[in-house]
Amino acid sequence: MDFLTSLALILLSSVILGSIFRAIKLPPLLGMLLVGIILGPHLLNLIAPPLLEVSASLRETALIIILTRAGLSLNLKDLKVVGRPAILLCMVPALTEILGYMVFATLFIHTSLLESAIIGTVIAAVSPAVVVPRMIALQENGYGTLHSVPQMVNAGSSMDDIFVIVAFTALVGMAKTGSFEFGIFWQVPVSIILGIGVGALVGAGLVVFFRHVHTRDTVKIIVMISFAFLFVTMENAIGKYVPFSAMLAVVTVGVAYNAMDPIRSARLSKKYEKIWVLAEIILFVLVGAEVDLSYVAKSGAIVAAVIFLALIFRMGGVFLSLIKTPLDKKERLFCAIAYIPKATVQAALGAIPLSMGLGCGSVVLTAAVLSIIITAPLGAFSIDLTSHRLLSRNLSQEKSEEQTA
Repeated sequence: MDFLTSLALILLSSVILGSIFRAIKLPPLLGMLLVGIILGPHLLNLIAPPLLEVSASLRETALIIILTRAGLSLNLKDLKVVGRPAILLCMVPALTEILGYMVFATLFIHTSLLESAIIGTVIAAVSPAVVVPRMIALQENGYGTLHSVPQMVNAGSSMDDIFVIVAFTALVGMAKTGSFEFGIFWQVPVSIILGIGVGALVGAGLVVFFRHVHTRDTVKIIVMISFAFLFVTMENAIGKYVPFSAMLAVVTVGVAYNAMDPIRSARLSKKYEKIWVLAEIILFVLVGAEVDLSYVAKSGAIVAAVIFLALIFRMGGVFLSLIKTPLDKKERLFCAIAYIPKATVQAALGAIPLSMGLGCGSVVLTAAVLSIIITAPLGAFSIDLTSHRLLSRNLSQEKSEEQTA
């Protein structure tokens, strides 16, 4: 099958199945993932080889779009308002889930500690695609706003993804050498500092430049994506000599832009949502196409069990983050539930260890896909079912809305 016919089949099938899944109240991305599995080389083999050959580059592009959009939508004021709990939610649940994989994947899947940690970093990120729209709706309707629950979950989940991606990059770098290197203790902080510094500098520069040179928002996005590509090239070129996190720089460009020019940042974020419609299809279909069904049939049940066990660790991490906060038991339980769904980051990172030739590649990809299939619908349903039961409505907000109307 030629390239264009294959691409048309992917897009049409994804739109149809995505619409069906949306109609039955399931995340559309599950339909896209199913399209990739069905059309991929392990079943119907209807995806053109040239498309599969550039799969890694396309997935990296999708990850760049995810991170730039996350940066543009991340409001540092939300972190300041909510304070310590939001900061802890950025790291603690992910760390406890990674610890869960280091325990249970090592015991039941028989991967090494490093390989188990890599599985954990791939799966530990929460899905903004599932969580953020639901938190915004709750915030607009006044549910949980007395203690800033939706804002806390939104801010924490955005930073959670960034933290996990940085950890994944560091661990994969260690796995390439096949041994633990003590140099990682200085390389990681240096790569983080340089990534943030370069990203902030570029983000601030773009704000100043676009204030003096008026262009369409589409051109601004092209420029931002081009800088993101250059960051990746820069990391590949200097990474052996100077540690540098390209993905953290990508995020920081958006954060800096939002901090200095929130109005234009909101417009750009809306534009990125439109780009994401196509990028999401390509990302999830190509990840589905990589799945080896024979491996899933052989090890899927054990991997699924490990995913559920690690989720318990994750929920424990959420409760730890909320110690000494004014939230009641119901609100804390809701925060733990809101941190269940996984999707976008797992799709973006899941196939990377396999493409790098790491021994744990197949199990990482299988775990990533199963985590999406299990937690995306489970989390979406759980948030929708429990939000109005576990969160009380802020009556003062409701009265102010009525007075405004």
